[in-house]
Amino acid sequence: MATTLNPNLLLAIPLAPLAGAVLAGLFGKQIGRSGAHTVTILGVLVAFVLSAMTFVDVLNGASFNGTIYQWAQIGSIKFEVGFLVDILTVIMMCVVSFVSLMVHIYTVGYMSDDPGYQRFFAYISLFTFSMLMLVMSNNFLQLFFGWEAVGLVSYLLIGFWYTRPTAIYANLKAFLVNRVGDLGFLLGIGLVLAYTGSLNYSDVFAKANDLAALSFPGTDWHLITVTCICLFIGAMGKSAQFPLHVWLPDSMEGPTPISALIHAATMVTAGIFMVSRMSPLFELSDTALSLILVIGAITTLFMGFLGMIQNDIKRVIAYSTLSQLGYMTVALGASAYPVAMFHLMTHAFFKALLFLGAGSVIIGMHHDQDIRHMGGLYKYMPITWITSLVGSLALIGTPFFAGFYSKDSIIEAVAASHLPGSGFAYFAVVASVFVTAFYSFRLYFLVFHGEERFRKLAHHHDDHAHHGDDAHHGAHEPHETPWVVTLPLILLAIPSVVLGAIAIKPMLFSNLFQHGVAFKDVIFIAPNHPAMAAITEDFHGWLPMALHSFTTLPVWLSIAGVVVTWFFYLKRPDIPEALARRFSGLYKLLDNKYYMDKINEVVFANGALKIGRGLWRGGDQGVIDGALVNGSARLVGWFAGVIRFMQSGYIYHYAFAMIIGMLGLLTLFVTLSK
Repeated sequence: MATTLNPNLLLAIPLAPLAGAVLAGLFGKQIGRSGAHTVTILGVLVAFVLSAMTFVDVLNGASFNGTIYQWAQIGSIKFEVGFLVDILTVIMMCVVSFVSLMVHIYTVGYMSDDPGYQRFFAYISLFTFSMLMLVMSNNFLQLFFGWEAVGLVSYLLIGFWYTRPTAIYANLKAFLVNRVGDLGFLLGIGLVLAYTGSLNYSDVFAKANDLAALSFPGTDWHLITVTCICLFIGAMGKSAQFPLHVWLPDSMEGPTPISALIHAATMVTAGIFMVSRMSPLFELSDTALSLILVIGAITTLFMGFLGMIQNDIKRVIAYSTLSQLGYMTVALGASAYPVAMFHLMTHAFFKALLFLGAGSVIIGMHHDQDIRHMGGLYKYMPITWITSLVGSLALIGTPFFAGFYSKDSIIEAVAASHLPGSGFAYFAVVASVFVTAFYSFRLYFLVFHGEERFRKLAHHHDDHAHHGDDAHHGAHEPHETPWVVTLPLILLAIPSVVLGAIAIKPMLFSNLFQHGVAFKDVIFIAPNHPAMAAITEDFHGWLPMALHSFTTLPVWLSIAGVVVTWFFYLKRPDIPEALARRFSGLYKLLDNKYYMDKINEVVFANGALKIGRGLWRGGDQGVIDGALVNGSARLVGWFAGVIRFMQSGYIYHYAFAMIIGMLGLLTLFVTLSK
C-alpha cells in the first residue's frame, strides 16, 4: 500500500465541483435546467467517490502533505496551494461531499419552479469547492482563501431571492458579522507569520513551543494566548458563537437546501475544524481554552432557550444548530478534539436531515413555515414524518442513535475538565439536554401530531417571492413530496441512526487520528488536559454505553423534555399560553433574542454612523476640503492678490526689482562664503 496519496487524484476532488459550477453558471442557458443539475450533481458525486476512496487509503496508513502550486515567494515566505490529507481532513471531505450530494439531489425537487434554477446549482457547487479547499489546505493562505470563499458564496446564497428586502438584509448581516470574526482571524494569521516566518502548518506547529515562550510586545500577555484568541474570534464568526451568532437565524431567508448545506453541515463547522486543526497551538494556552469553554457553554444554553419559543420551522432548527455548535465548542475547550469532530460528523447528518425534512414540510404545506398552522401531517407525509422523527431522536441524544454517542461523550469530557469555567460549562451542557428535547419535540408534535390547524386558516400567504404574490385561499390538502426530495431524507436518516455506534470506538478510543497524520506527534495530544483519558477509562463498548445511560441524568432529562412537551402541546396547549402571559417579561426577552440585534444597532451601527459622520464633517469637510483643498486655494488666491499689486507694467519698476534681487543674492553669497 502506498504511503503517499496521488496529488492529481486529490486535486480532482475540489476541481470536480468547480467544473460543475463553471458550466452551470456560465453556460446555464445553453445546457438548460437538466444540464445544470446533471453537471453539478456529477461533479459532487465524483468528489464524494474520490473522498471515500481517499478515506480508505488514509485508514490504511496513507497520507499527503505537500505543495500543489507555488503562487509567489517573498524572501523566505512562500505563498502556496497545498494539501494536507490525514484522517481529520478526510472525515471533513466525506461529510462535506456527501451532504452536498444529498442537497444537490434534493434541490432538483425543491427549486423546480424557481427561475434562478441554474444559478442556484452553480452557487451550491461553488460552495462545495470552496469548503473542500478550506479543509484540504496545508497552509494558512489557502485556509484563508477557502474561509473567505465560503463566506462570499454564503452571502450569495442567503440573498438568493434578491427581490426580497428581508433576504438582502440577512445576507448583509451575515457578511458584516463574519467580517468582524475574520478580522480577528486575519490578525491571528498575521501573528503566526510574523513570529514563525511561515504559513505552512507543519512549520508553524514545529515552532509552537517557541511561540509559547514569547510575550506579546509591550504587555505581559503570552503571545500564544493572543494568537489563539485571535484565531478563535474567526471561529466565533464562522461557527456563530455568542455574541457573533446573530447572523445565522436570519440566514434562514435563503432557500431551505442551503440551510442544510451551509448552516448545518459545512460552513458553520469550519470554525470547529480550524480549532481542531490548530490544536497544537491551542493546547499551549489554558486561557484560550477557558475562553472557548465559556463561550461554547453560553451559546449552548442560551441559544437553546431561544429555540423554545420560535414559530418558524426553519428558525427552530437554526437555533438548534447554534446550540449544537456550542456543544462542539465546549468539547474543543475541554481539549476533547476528537469528540468535537465526532459530534460535528454525527450532527452534520441528522441536522441536514431535519433541515431537508423542514423543507419537505414547507413544500407539502404550500410554503407555509409557521408551525402553528400545521398539525396532523403524519397522515399526509409519512416519509417526511418518520425521517423527521429519526432526526429529532438523534438530536436529543436518544440512546442508540448517532447523536447520543457524540453528545454524551462531550458531557463526560467536560465533567473531566479542570479549567476555569468548566463547572459552568458542565451545567450548561447538562441543562441543554432538557432544552434540546423541549424545542425539538415541540416542533415535532406541532407539525406532525395533534389537531389539523391548517384547515382553520381562512387564507394562506406564500412566503417565497419566487412563487409570486398570489395567495392560497381556504384550507389546502398537504401532500408528500416527490422522490428527489424524500430519497435524500432516507439516505440521511440511515447514518443518523447507526453512525454513532459504528464510529465511536475508532474515532475516540483508537489510534485513528494517528493514521496518515503528517505530524502525528502534535495533533490531538493533550497531556495537560485529562478529558480524553477520562472518557477512555469509562468506555466499554457502544452497547454498554447506551444501556448504562439509562442510569444517568442526561437521558432522564431528555425523556422529561419530551414528556413535558407532549403534555404542554398535545394535552394542555393552554399551559404554554398561560406561562407566556405569566412570565411576559421573560417571554419578551426571548422573543427579542436578548435584544442583541438592538444592541448591535444602537452601539455598533448607530455608533459607527455617528463616528462616520464626525469623521466626514471634521475630517473630510473640515480638514481635507476646508483646510487642505479650499484652504490652499484661498492661500494661492491671497498670494496672487498681493503679487498682483507689483505688476505695474512699467519697465523701470521691474529693473529696480531685479537690482534689489541681485543685491540680495550677492549679500547672501558673501555671507555664506565667510
